[in-house]
Formats: sequence, C-alpha cells, structure tokens
Amino acid sequence: MKAADYLAVNPMGKVPALRHGAVVVTEAAAICAYLADAFPQRGLLPQTAAERGAYFRWLFFAAGPVEQAVVARALGWSVPEGRGAMVGFGSYADTLDALESGLSEGPFVCGDRFTAADVYVGSSVAFGLQFRTLETRPAFEAYAARLTARPAYARSVRINEAWLKTGGAAA
Repeated sequence: MKAADYLAVNPMGKVPALRHGAVVVTEAAAICAYLADAFPQRGLLPQTAAERGAYFRWLFFAAGPVEQAVVARALGWSVPEGRGAMVGFGSYADTLDALESGLSEGPFVCGDRFTAADVYVGSSVAFGLQFRTLETRPAFEAYAARLTARPAYARSVRINEAWLKTGGAAA
C-alpha cells in the first residue's frame, strides 16, 4: 500500500480506499456513507430526521471513540485518572457502555431499519468480538447475530470467499 500509484489514491497508504469515477473516498465509515448516498436505491440511507440523527451519531461514534478506545486498550495505554474529558473516548469502559446502550435501543442503530451505519458499526462489533478487542456483552452478541443472519451478509461472505479463492483476481 506504499506504492506510488496507491499513495496517489490514499496518501496515508491505508486501506480501504475507494475510487468511484473521479471521486476518491478513504476511511471505512466515510466509504459506507458515500456508497449509501451514491446508490440510494439500495435502501441504506436513513429516511427520517430521527434515523439520520442515529445514523450519524453511531457511524461517527464507531469511527472515533470506539476505534480510539479499542486501539488504546490494545496498546496497553490508559487515560490518566481525571483526564477522560481530554480524549474523545473518555475510557474504554465508558465507550463500551455507551455503545451497549445504543445497540440495546433497537434491532439496528436507526431502529427497525438496517442502514449503512450498521455496515460500519456492525463490522466494528463483529471484528471486536471475533478478535476479542471488545469485551463480550449480550447486546454486542445479539447485534452481531442479527447482522450475520441477514441474507445480504451471507451473500457478502460468498463473494469474499470466491475472491479469496481466485487469489484476489476479479471473480
């Protein structure tokens, strides 16, 4: 990811990165939001103001505080006592409590509708449970189970497996 042609797409040399025509989008949460907006017929955009509020809240919460808290914990770094207000996540425990509260409110982050925010938040939760970077909590397990039970999830797994079998060549 440090080759010049890739750095032209993402100067950070990170994945994922998306080139869609002349548009380049980096950062997984931004890519999810962009694709939902670019392809509204897929139904991944929130429809009401309340859904949009939840959509943006949890999309950005997972991309910011959740990721920061998980990485800080993985690196063995903790926020000094009384300094939680200085960092975006406060503490690992506070972040997970907030996430658990949000995921306990409905089947999906926007209530009854699956949106692009669930693609990102769900990926964060499922990855965290699989690799034990998130502590196991019933709300996290139930949310991940709802997402992985969706037919679209099964289709994505089949697509990824086919892609891997071809060594990453176009399937």
